[in-house]
Amino acid sequence: MLKPQSGTQPLPGRVLALLGLFAFLLFLPGRASTPPFDRDEPRYMEATAQMLESGNFVDVRFQDKPRYLQPAGIYWLEAAAVAASGTLPDRAVWPYRVPSLLAMSASVMLTAWMGSVLFGAPAGIAAAVMFMVSVLVTAESRMGTIDSCLLLTVLLAQVAVLRALLDCERQKSTVWQTPVLFWAAIGCGLMLKGPVILIPSLATPLAMAWVDRNFTLWLRLRPSWGWLISLAILLPWCVAIGVVSHGEFFRNAVGTNFLGKVSSGQQAHGLPPGYHVLVFLIAFWPGSFFVAATLPAIWKNRTTQAVKYLLCWILPHWLVFEAIATKLPHYVLPTYPAIAILTAGMLVRGAPVWNEWPKAIWARVLLGVYGVAWLLVGLALSVAGPVLLWKVEHVVSPAALILAAGCLPLIVLASALIWKSELRKALLTSAACAALLYVGLFLVVVPRLHSIWLAPRLADLVKTHRPCSQTEVASVSFSEPSLVFLLGGKVKLVGAQQAATMMLNNRACAVALVDDHDKEQFLSALGDARSKVVSHGTVSGLNYSNGHHLNISLYGLSAE
Repeated sequence: MLKPQSGTQPLPGRVLALLGLFAFLLFLPGRASTPPFDRDEPRYMEATAQMLESGNFVDVRFQDKPRYLQPAGIYWLEAAAVAASGTLPDRAVWPYRVPSLLAMSASVMLTAWMGSVLFGAPAGIAAAVMFMVSVLVTAESRMGTIDSCLLLTVLLAQVAVLRALLDCERQKSTVWQTPVLFWAAIGCGLMLKGPVILIPSLATPLAMAWVDRNFTLWLRLRPSWGWLISLAILLPWCVAIGVVSHGEFFRNAVGTNFLGKVSSGQQAHGLPPGYHVLVFLIAFWPGSFFVAATLPAIWKNRTTQAVKYLLCWILPHWLVFEAIATKLPHYVLPTYPAIAILTAGMLVRGAPVWNEWPKAIWARVLLGVYGVAWLLVGLALSVAGPVLLWKVEHVVSPAALILAAGCLPLIVLASALIWKSELRKALLTSAACAALLYVGLFLVVVPRLHSIWLAPRLADLVKTHRPCSQTEVASVSFSEPSLVFLLGGKVKLVGAQQAATMMLNNRACAVALVDDHDKEQFLSALGDARSKVVSHGTVSGLNYSNGHHLNISLYGLSAE
């Protein structure tokens, strides 16, 4: 049986700093060159930009509509980054992504520290590497959304729980800084995404209390007064937004957004239980196979304190989000550090994990099938660059081919090492493949997929042919938030009839973006003025949000 290693010396600060720097550099490529990802990211960006322009840091808005989905914490963080960079007028995308970059890099460091405390320094490093190269983590770290920052608050709360757990084992009194950290992290999480932070943070110590039939750990976190710290962080803004919105924020954010996701699938994301387990193969790749391979060892050692703590972190959160109706891959992101630590702990311990692989034939077959699926995902990701460029842009990219040629041998080698039961070497090999793959994709492939980046090209077309300094822009056929952000919020998302009316009322300074599909309806709505319509250019491409191929022209009315 695995003995608890919570007395192990944690990784020194210089090693943690190096891991954080490596994560920072891994997450950096593509941050400035990749346009806003529709649809959530540009909504955060535009709302943040409007916050800075208006000076209103309480009432979050997207164009003229209130954005009452979550508290203002993420907008404040992005606003600070944009203000510090001085890029607000330029609508540069990279400053809005800085909080996610820093938060995810810090999360890697905390994952390494916790892994080293629980299972030793090698496990801490392995956990950090497995976590940082996973598909979902590398994607979220590059997006100006909430989830990377929320994950950091979850980890800070878990650091406090782990410190209290160590004090329990050593029979030491818990210093006041530990509960302060725990409840302050919860307060910050509440300011980011409301009550979501409560699920992983409160469930872990309460699950431990239920399993051990002992509430000592929970009481060490000082719940009798600690909640006041969280309330002190959250309450001022809640009072302000309650007054400004006349209570509408709470009705929408809690009643519609939060509880609505529990009871029904919102925005076509309603899926049955088991979704997160299925998606995990890709979302946590390349670590997903190693998680499956260590399940027998995890089960065998489930009663040890370190394993028990991590399971109490993972299972309640995972089960809650498998049960709710709305499902998106990032909902279980707060469990990924714990999964990485638990898997790494099994891999680097003394006894070989592969000796504890399933004995039953059916279980070995399942693991084999999962391994084949893992290999296919790796092969697909390795060739994704050149295939995408050929399919979307009809070009053969030597750089993308070189990237694939570098990744494919590593995947094959990792598979061979798995076959030989050399899992630790296989993990390092597949992690190196993943790091090479991500850097290459975001430097070589993603910026060159011009056909799917409609918003930047449409924005450039409008700026090039803007007839007046205060041009009115209507977009009939493309209503994605990325266009709103890149045009500085100065675009009206309307139908063909409304666009025609706007142009008739402002003949000199109004233009409209219209797809061929909507062209005849738009021209008919112009009536006699259709003879004066002038096309300033056309942009063609794929709206990846809905899969529609568009051929959008910019129309204006001639002065003659």
